[in-house]
Amino acid sequence: MDSVEQVAAAVLYEGYVLWPYRRSVKKNQKRWTLGGVYPRAYSEAVNGSDAWLMRTECLVAGDAPVVDLKIRFLQIVERSVGWRYPNGSIKFVDELRIGDERYLAWEEATEREIVLSGLRLTDLETPRQVTIEIPAGSRQEVLADPSGDEAGILVRDWSVLAGAIEVRAEPLRPGLTKLTVEITNTTPWDGKDRESALKGTFASTHTILKVTDGEFMSLMDPPEELKVLAGECENIKTWPVLAGEEGDRHLMLSSPIILYDYPRIAPESPGDLFDGTEIDQLLILNILTLTDEEKAEMRATDPKAREILERSESLTTGDFMRLHGAIREFQVLDGAINPILEDLEKPVPLQVTLQGQEITPGTRVRLRPRAGGDILDIALAGKIAIVEGIEQDYEDKIHLAVTIEDDPGRDLGRERWPGHRFFFSPEEVEPLSGGIL
Repeated sequence: MDSVEQVAAAVLYEGYVLWPYRRSVKKNQKRWTLGGVYPRAYSEAVNGSDAWLMRTECLVAGDAPVVDLKIRFLQIVERSVGWRYPNGSIKFVDELRIGDERYLAWEEATEREIVLSGLRLTDLETPRQVTIEIPAGSRQEVLADPSGDEAGILVRDWSVLAGAIEVRAEPLRPGLTKLTVEITNTTPWDGKDRESALKGTFASTHTILKVTDGEFMSLMDPPEELKVLAGECENIKTWPVLAGEEGDRHLMLSSPIILYDYPRIAPESPGDLFDGTEIDQLLILNILTLTDEEKAEMRATDPKAREILERSESLTTGDFMRLHGAIREFQVLDGAINPILEDLEKPVPLQVTLQGQEITPGTRVRLRPRAGGDILDIALAGKIAIVEGIEQDYEDKIHLAVTIEDDPGRDLGRERWPGHRFFFSPEEVEPLSGGIL
């Protein structure tokens, strides 16, 4: 389960806080956009544009499968900061500075998890319902000044959450069952706006499914005989994929982010950056270029943002090299493909004939680019060039690789540097009588 839990954790916090990981950045003021299951009253008020229901449907093979479910989501926590005075009174502010530390008002999140174990699919033809009840709560953290005296306070508040999980099974044929898991949100809503609805939302919701005495069927690549039934599975705001070791069919991750079967966390990644659309190496390099003031705000924005900064600053040269690139695996070419490759890899001709003259590497030519060609080619019209090589593309077209005779960087062109090495068709050059250099 470890690899599945890693991917699930990445899904749980995807978009939690984005580069440059500071509260003041606009995109970090519009969060909680993935995997939200919203209060039903709010969802209906906005005509369902924010869903109050998440449904996973998948196929399970086996005569008497038993399923374990783990439903996870984030609950939004409002973090307030304030001065604490000797008389016990508190004055809440947007930002608090105590010594060298900054504290900002912000929204954090806490993880919630509901586990249902030992569900026999033969018993689920009558749906099983489980209630979600999370009471409102608050937690305070006293902040001390450098001398150790109380100076401020952090208050974390969360609202009540209410909802239900329904699990049911529908036999489709002997040895094949459709499993349905529905998550609904019935948290009361005050009718104000989306921001107030978010306090009662299950954010980044996803489900981990495990089966014994049976197997899950891929919905992305089902067996031919199950394609119609797989296509009839109706998933709402989530998509289930096979998970775990390649080829294993006992685990499934139902995620609000569409993934392929058997998703993996890159082993080179030093840790989560909450933005799977970006390249880890570039994000980390950008973090290291932040100013001291920007880094201070990043630390104060969120404990997880602080972790990212500290992790990035501790990376070694070797860590960066591992991030630079990796070849996952080599594959042996199928024998049936080889004849095709052999046809593609025809030997390149050693010379071409133009106007009765043989053109070989070292031949001097004058460039005559065709009308309507590339603007750089046209700029080189009339220049004397030296043929450095004869090349052939996969359409069997011949191209002459040339360098410009009076280019001070011609030696770079010989080393195949762009900007000093150019390609023209044989019809775009005129042989000169000077022969070969």
